[in-house]
Amino acid sequence: MPVDHSKNIIETKNISFAYGKEDVLKNITLDIHQGDYIGMLGPNGAGKTTLFKIMLGLLRPKMGTVKLFGEDISKFKDWQKIGYVPQTATNFDANFPATVFEVVAMGLSKKSHWFNRKTKTDLKRIATALEEVNMLPYQDRLIGDLSGGQQQRVFIARALVNNPEVLFLDEPTAGVDSATQNGFYEMLQTLNKNLGITLVLVSHDIERLTKEVMHIVCVDRTLTCHTSPEEYLKESESTNILGHKYKILPHNHNHKK
Repeated sequence: MPVDHSKNIIETKNISFAYGKEDVLKNITLDIHQGDYIGMLGPNGAGKTTLFKIMLGLLRPKMGTVKLFGEDISKFKDWQKIGYVPQTATNFDANFPATVFEVVAMGLSKKSHWFNRKTKTDLKRIATALEEVNMLPYQDRLIGDLSGGQQQRVFIARALVNNPEVLFLDEPTAGVDSATQNGFYEMLQTLNKNLGITLVLVSHDIERLTKEVMHIVCVDRTLTCHTSPEEYLKESESTNILGHKYKILPHNHNHKK
């Protein structure tokens, strides 16, 4: 499905944030369009995860505004439209006695449905989410018995169970071998192109991101670039792409994907 550049589903304007006296983000303005696939890059401590959390309403900015689907975040209630897979998703007790099915059920927007009897709609949503990440045959397996790559797919299914329109993924391939990553990125392409889910992905794997995403966003406390992968690679050959000398590039709509 094509990107709808006329529809901003997430808008951040002049966002600044600090932990105590330490500035983490300064004057970030960024729009995310419906159907986009964004790769977010930046050095450790650049504020990428913090920006994610501000967009998700988990942190409140010191300055600036956030709008979700055209509504100020303070008034936004339709949280099932947004899925989030944090860095810590797979950092859990491997002996935790939950099946794949139960882990995905925990993502249901109505918490009363987590461990109680599921409705037909709940069961269908869980099965569909597992099918979308190719994990339905594993639904009765214990989550701790799966490989790291399989676990990551299950946590993505948990984020998909409410049929979100946008999915945030923070370092989703960390600790996953390269062969498993290939299948993982193929799955993300399917979610984006076939299901029309907007993806925003943080990763340090610059080489892979430039081959997968539609747009690159660079964050190093400020927004240092927002451009196509082609322009990113072109400019990075002649300048420090994540340094302060790099000027913000205009949003390039003439991409091939």
